[in-house]
Amino acid sequence: MIALMVALGAAVGAPARYLTDRAVQSGHDTLFPWGTLTVNVVASLLLGGLVGAGAQVSPTTMALVGTGFCGALSTFSTFGYETLRLAQERARFYAVTNVAISLVAGLGAAALGWSVGAALV
Repeated sequence: MIALMVALGAAVGAPARYLTDRAVQSGHDTLFPWGTLTVNVVASLLLGGLVGAGAQVSPTTMALVGTGFCGALSTFSTFGYETLRLAQERARFYAVTNVAISLVAGLGAAALGWSVGAALV
C-alpha cells in the first residue's frame, strides 16, 4: 500500500514540477533557473510542514505527499545540471547565486514549514 501511495504522489508531483517550472521560467527572460528554484523551495516548505506536524501525519499521507509528491516535485538533478550549465556558459555569478539562494531558501522554507506544521498540531 505504501509503495502505491508513493507512486500516486509521484504521478502528480512530476507533471506539477514540469508545468510549474515552465510557467515560472517563461515569465523570466534570464538564464537563471527560476522555475527549478521555485519547485524546490515549495517542496521544501511542504515537506517541512509534514515533518513538523510529526505524529499527526499518517505513514500513508507521508508516503503520498512527502515521499511521492514532494520527491517528484523537487529536483536535485536538475538543480545540479542547471548550475553546471550556468558555469559552462560563463555565467558564474548566476551559478554561485543559484547555489546560495537554493540552499538558503530551501532550508529556510523547510524550517518555516516545520514551524508551521508543529504549531498546527
